[in-house]
Amino acid sequence: MNGNDFMSAVLRSPLHGMLSNGMMLITITGRKTGRQYTTPVGYYEEGGYLWVLTSRERTWWRNLQGGASVDLLLKRRLVKGFAETELDEESVKKHMYEYICHVPQAAKPMGIRMENKTPNPEDIARTAKERLFVKVNVAR
Repeated sequence: MNGNDFMSAVLRSPLHGMLSNGMMLITITGRKTGRQYTTPVGYYEEGGYLWVLTSRERTWWRNLQGGASVDLLLKRRLVKGFAETELDEESVKKHMYEYICHVPQAAKPMGIRMENKTPNPEDIARTAKERLFVKVNVAR
């Protein structure tokens, strides 16, 4: 069992509460294959959207370019949403700052220094080059 399998199992279980406030499962459909793929992702809520941070090296998000419907397991509830990628570096910097403010424990693993509870701007700029956000509009 790898890390994603473990996280997926916990998010589907009655023990989901220890992860559900910042983790969910996202299911996307491959544009070429039509196959469904489910992966655990970290998120935060801001401005009526769920914002998912991921690495540009990953491939799952490419199926969302131009926008696509997604299924979410959010706090152990199945929810439909519409997801779009945010690739613009300036936009990623802005959301990276918000993400670190919402999830400050993520700063250290990403190499972002905190100065007086504020993310270091140079570290945010460096990290934004390697990352992107997926904006999910959830049908509630």
